[in-house]
Amino acid sequence: MRGYFAIGAENISKPMNLGNLIRSAHAFGASFFFTIAPKFAAREVRLSDTSDAAKHLPLYTYDSADALALPRGCALIGVELSEDAVELPSFHHPNAAAYVFGPERGALSPELRARCERLVEIPTKFSLNVGIAGAIVMYDRLISRGRFARRPLNPRAAPEGLPEHVHGGQVFRSGGGDNG
Repeated sequence: MRGYFAIGAENISKPMNLGNLIRSAHAFGASFFFTIAPKFAAREVRLSDTSDAAKHLPLYTYDSADALALPRGCALIGVELSEDAVELPSFHHPNAAAYVFGPERGALSPELRARCERLVEIPTKFSLNVGIAGAIVMYDRLISRGRFARRPLNPRAAPEGLPEHVHGGQVFRSGGGDNG
């Protein structure tokens, strides 16, 4: 799978939820993790982050939404239930994306929403635990951007195999420089 993604949370107040989210980010191969104005000490997260993710992927903490710094070309995608959000099953995941989740009993701040390129929502009847929501978004990214065998139409049928990769012919590019 090409591209990269990051996971973040704003104003999160429960260390166990953040630990679950960062552990899932590590498991799904996130490139980095970030928090914006967390409401607890980072060391409390270790109780639920049994993979010790902070030793395996960069963790950035920002004091505010305005301070958030992302790599050039990385789309900030807010995840929350909202009238103006795209439902996750219909969302096309960008090549480079940072998904950010709001607090447990609230929503993304207006400042952070204004920075988001898109908002997506998981089509549920009510809000999910932030760790569960994060895992669902990462799984959706994995199955929609990864290279997997097509699902069978019949529940008793075996999945189709992946087609063989076909290499194209050699491509020559001219750079227009002083190469002679």
